[in-house]
Amino acid sequence: MFSVPIFLAVLLLLPFVQPAAADDDSTSVGPAFARFQLTLEDGWRTEAAGPFYYSQQKQTEKISAWPPFFSCLRDPDVEVHEDDFLYPVLTHIHYGKENRWQLGQLISFAGGQEQDGADVRRFTLYPLYFQQRSTDTNLNYTAVAPFYGHLKNRMFHDEIFFVLFPFYAETRKRDVVTENYLYPFGATSRGNSLSGWQVWPFVGHEHKDVTTLTNGYGDVETIGGHDKSFVLWPLWMRQNTGIGTDNPVKIRASIPLFVYERSPKLDMTTVIWPLFNKLDNREKKYREWQTPWPLVTFARGAGKTASRVFPFYGHTQTTNRESAFCLWPIYQFYHTRSDPLDERRTRIGYYLYSKLDEKNTETGQIKTRIDMWPFFTWHRDFHGNTRLQVLALVEPALAENPGIERNWSPLWSLWRAENNARTGASSRSLLWNLYRRETAPDHRKVSLLFGLFQYQSDRTMSRTKLFYVPIFRTASVAK
Repeated sequence: MFSVPIFLAVLLLLPFVQPAAADDDSTSVGPAFARFQLTLEDGWRTEAAGPFYYSQQKQTEKISAWPPFFSCLRDPDVEVHEDDFLYPVLTHIHYGKENRWQLGQLISFAGGQEQDGADVRRFTLYPLYFQQRSTDTNLNYTAVAPFYGHLKNRMFHDEIFFVLFPFYAETRKRDVVTENYLYPFGATSRGNSLSGWQVWPFVGHEHKDVTTLTNGYGDVETIGGHDKSFVLWPLWMRQNTGIGTDNPVKIRASIPLFVYERSPKLDMTTVIWPLFNKLDNREKKYREWQTPWPLVTFARGAGKTASRVFPFYGHTQTTNRESAFCLWPIYQFYHTRSDPLDERRTRIGYYLYSKLDEKNTETGQIKTRIDMWPFFTWHRDFHGNTRLQVLALVEPALAENPGIERNWSPLWSLWRAENNARTGASSRSLLWNLYRRETAPDHRKVSLLFGLFQYQSDRTMSRTKLFYVPIFRTASVAK
C-alpha cells in the first residue's frame, strides 16, 4: 500500500532518477513527469509528482524546488544562492560576501563585509538578544534586552546603549546624542551646537545654532538652526526651524484648539484639529481646505487640484500624479508620470481586480499586469510576452514576490498559458501537465492523461501515440 514516507522518498530521489532526454527533445507524461523547453526564455524545466517537484535551468540560474517545503536558487554569475524552507518561515540568502539566515522576523544569522573591509557576523533573537562580532573589534556589540546592551547601526540609530531599559538609554544619530531616563519621559540631548532637555509631557526645550558644512564638491552649505519647546504637551508647542536659511518656519500649536505654520513657502492653519484646516502652498502654487482632515479636502491651484469626500468620491491631480476613487475601496485609480515611466493602475475591491500598465515613454513599449483574486493573474512584459496563471490565491496581494512564485504558486497553478512574441512559441498546461500543449512555427506537441495520448509534428513528420504505442505516422508535405 502506498504511504506518505514512500511518496516523500520518491520526491527526494526525483533529481537523480529523471529519464534521460536529449537537449533538443521534451518528454511529457504529466502530472507524473514532464521535461520541456521554457517558452519565454532560453532554458529547460522539469516537473514531476504534480506540483510537488520541479527544477529549472536558464543561462547560469538554476532552481530546484519541492513546493512548498523547500526551494534552492543558484546563479554563480551574480554570486546569488537562496534557500527557502516552508517560505517565509526559514530563509537563507547568500549574495556576494553577504549572507543571512532568518527564521521569520524573530531569529537571524547574518554575515558580510563593511565598507572598510572588516568582516562582521550578526545574531539576533528579536527583540531580546543582539550580537555582532567583527575582525574590527570596534564594531563588536552585545545587547540583552531589557537588561544591558550596546548596539551599532541598528534601529535607525548609529549607536544605542541601555541599562535596564526603559530606565536608561543613550542613542546617537550622526552628531546628536540623546540620553533617556525612564523612556520616554525624561531626556537630554547634545550635539554640534545643539542642546535640549525634556520632562515629558510637562515641559521640554531644544535649541540648535546655525552651522555650516562643506560638501563633497567643496561648497559650504548652511545647516539651519532650530528652537523647539513644549509645555503640557500637546497643549502648547512652539517650534522655529530653518533658522538662518531662506525658508525659516514658525509653528505654534495647542492641540486640539489650533495649529499654525508660517514660512515664506507655506502657510497652514488648523482650528479645532482636525476639523478645519487651510493650507497655502506658495512653493507648489495651490491652496487647500480640509473639513475635517482627511475625510473632506478641496485644493485648487497650478500645482494641485483635489476634491475628496471620503469614502464616496475623490480626485487629486498634481504635476506628475493623478489619483481617484469612488465608494472606496470599490474603485481606485492611480496615474504617475516620471519619465521614462508612465504608470497607470486601476483597482476594484482593492485586490479583487487590479490592472497595472507601465509605459516606457522613450520606446513606447507597454508592460501590463492584470489580477483577479483568487481566479487568475496575467502578465505582458515590455517585449510582448504573455503569461496567464489560474488560480492566483495570494499573487494579487504579493505581486512580483519571487519567494511566492518559487514555493507556493506551483501548488495552485491549475492552468498555465505562455506566449513568446519574438519566437512565436506558446505552451498550455492543465492540472500540472495532465494536458500539455506546446506550439512553435516549426513544431507542435500535445500530451494528455499521463502521456496515454501523444501527438507531435514538425516540418518533416507527424506522429500519434495511444497508450504509448505509435498508431499514426505521416510525412509532412513541404510548402
